[in-house]
Amino acid sequence: MRVSEVMTRGVRVIEETTTLAEAARLMREHDVGSLPVNSGDTLVGMVTDRDLVIRGLAEGLSGDEAVTRVMSDGVKYCYEDEDVESVAANMAQLQIRRIAVLSRDKRLVGIVSLANIASANDLSATDDLLDATAQPH
Repeated sequence: MRVSEVMTRGVRVIEETTTLAEAARLMREHDVGSLPVNSGDTLVGMVTDRDLVIRGLAEGLSGDEAVTRVMSDGVKYCYEDEDVESVAANMAQLQIRRIAVLSRDKRLVGIVSLANIASANDLSATDDLLDATAQPH
């Protein structure tokens, strides 16, 4: 099964100038735990609800700060035509629960998460990914 068959499409993307408060509002509005961050047309990072709390709020940052202060840069990604099992293995090795999905021309087309992998009904891939991401970093 290909990633394109299980990924979440229509992902909300924010700009690097988006504030922490606005990112939090968008996460609530769209019921998501992460948002890809763009600089123009280029994917430059990912910000999660955990980033907002641990790297932002807990460090005393204002809600007016830009998401670049707390986001993870060096975005990990896969391609939409890759096999779910190999992507799950890569995610397990990286100990990440979600990964950006790009087209072969490097355009963001979705996100694949642990929940998406589980929906593929590949118990081995799901178990391996869950075991790896449940380990402390």
